[in-house]
Amino acid sequence: MDEKRAIRALRDFLEAMDIDLAAAGMEKTPERVTKLYAKLFSGQGRETEQLWGERFHTASRGLIAIRNIPFYSVCEHHLVPFLGRISIVYRPKDGRAAGFSKFADIVKVYCRRPQLQERLTRDIAAAVHEELPARGVLVVVVARQLCMIMHGDMAQEADTVTAEGLGCLAPGQPEHKEAWLLLQKGDEDGWKR
Repeated sequence: MDEKRAIRALRDFLEAMDIDLAAAGMEKTPERVTKLYAKLFSGQGRETEQLWGERFHTASRGLIAIRNIPFYSVCEHHLVPFLGRISIVYRPKDGRAAGFSKFADIVKVYCRRPQLQERLTRDIAAAVHEELPARGVLVVVVARQLCMIMHGDMAQEADTVTAEGLGCLAPGQPEHKEAWLLLQKGDEDGWKR
């Protein structure tokens, strides 16, 4: 990242929007925004395969679910946040599983780049299916899109839901419905938190 260039560009942008950068509290805004977005985009160019760590053998024959992983990302269309929860169900391949915290690590990398919710859902599913690897995976992302809330009418309570199923948990496969039921089980409010 070219920090000086980013600061200069932010300064130019804010001044073009008629914002007085000499006003109290605004003097360091371009620097603060640059540091924040450097963190928000820190997943750019990072690979996830090495994050899985050591896989272990499980005797479990059932599906494994990690529900409601909190996340935030930045919409690539408006550069404002969207946030929510991500749930993942997978069927291990050859009995190999990963530690539960590894799924949150994978989510974090994909969220730390300019993103679209649909692509985020697909990328996480592909990482679990191909890198873990899993026989099948279902990823469900439920989010609030601030761009929708901030400039949309009557969108204050709107959730966006995306899902991606691969392998034996792909739509049309016998286990697809079972994976959805597992994600909803015990969640009295459905997907809302």
